[in-house]
Amino acid sequence: MPLDIEAIRSQFPILRREVNGRPLAYLDNAASAQKPDRVLDKMSEQARTAYANVHRGLHTLANETTEAYEGARSKVQHFINAPSPETIIFTKGGTEAINLVAAGLAADISPGDEIILSVYEHHSNIVPWHFLRERHGAVLKWAPLLEDGSIDMDAFREMLGPRTRMVAIGHMSNVLGTVSDAKEITALAHEAGAQVLFDGCQAGVHLDIDVQDIDCDFYVLTAHKIYGPTGIGALYGKPEALKRLRPYQGGGEMIEIVETDRVTYNEAPHKFEAGTPPILQAIGFGEAIDWLSQFDKQAIRDHEHALYARASSELAKVNGLTEFGHAPGKGPILSFSIEGIHPHDIAQLLDRYGVAVRAGHHCAQPLMTHLGTTATARASFAVYNNDADVDAFIEALHKARGMLL
Repeated sequence: MPLDIEAIRSQFPILRREVNGRPLAYLDNAASAQKPDRVLDKMSEQARTAYANVHRGLHTLANETTEAYEGARSKVQHFINAPSPETIIFTKGGTEAINLVAAGLAADISPGDEIILSVYEHHSNIVPWHFLRERHGAVLKWAPLLEDGSIDMDAFREMLGPRTRMVAIGHMSNVLGTVSDAKEITALAHEAGAQVLFDGCQAGVHLDIDVQDIDCDFYVLTAHKIYGPTGIGALYGKPEALKRLRPYQGGGEMIEIVETDRVTYNEAPHKFEAGTPPILQAIGFGEAIDWLSQFDKQAIRDHEHALYARASSELAKVNGLTEFGHAPGKGPILSFSIEGIHPHDIAQLLDRYGVAVRAGHHCAQPLMTHLGTTATARASFAVYNNDADVDAFIEALHKARGMLL
């Protein structure tokens, strides 16, 4: 069934506003997507009518809130085809989820143990592993990229060895749009005896995720790129992987027994959810999943790719412009630079015409070094974008180039 893009757009109140006297063309979705009325209304309704702290209360409001909160966990479970709700841990975002895993593994890391990353990783999937390098003597190894921006799988195979403890890879690059071969990476890593974590913060909104089919040990999501609120994400872990993982934070809910001379811990997922969680955000996360799941994912991908292809073909006509990332099956992310113009200047001038794009290193400085630049401009597409957004982007870019050169 074809998507009714105008009906979808009508559900996003922010898309009705103007910026600098122009209709908003929001093309910064890889950083954070906008929120539909349904998500905003659900969080407001819960706060107004059925809010209390979760799990420990015996009164009606506590029970209703707990049911909604745990219901959201089940929605995340089904969204990525995890085997049970107990394999889903709520975090404040993808960054905290990766930090949780890295910190939990720290005591098992010895000097010389290896962690393999790709060159295109986001800093949130780099810095936590640097902590293990700095504090425990781990060795970081970097899977190189081919010219089109895809991972060099032959080189990756050669990097695996008996000291490899973790392979941590972005399922989709936030700069290049490259989609990694998650199943192949997992199979090779497991053959070498290593665990595997995928950063799915970009992939979650665009791809059909099946963690059981991938067979990864950990998978990370964030809600705000999936039309949900900020301050909430999720970590999937295989039951055996979560059982071995040490708690990341201590406090209420994550305990079983606390005495003056000992403490025992709760079972997952509560073992990793110390203190009062982001309750309303988790409920909003679940509602965003419900909203997104009403549409055919393939239809969304086709629509977003058509927008990307429309923009890319027009950018190819711009003198001095370089687009980065051409891997087959890439996501709808378009990163580019124009010779003689700083990306920050591009973004600021596009904003004059109501077009929102991102500029900078996109929290991917090793990738920028690989590309031979310090920054790019980036347009990224979502289900609510339309041809008019792309045309506004192209028109504004030509005007900006004419002003700056």
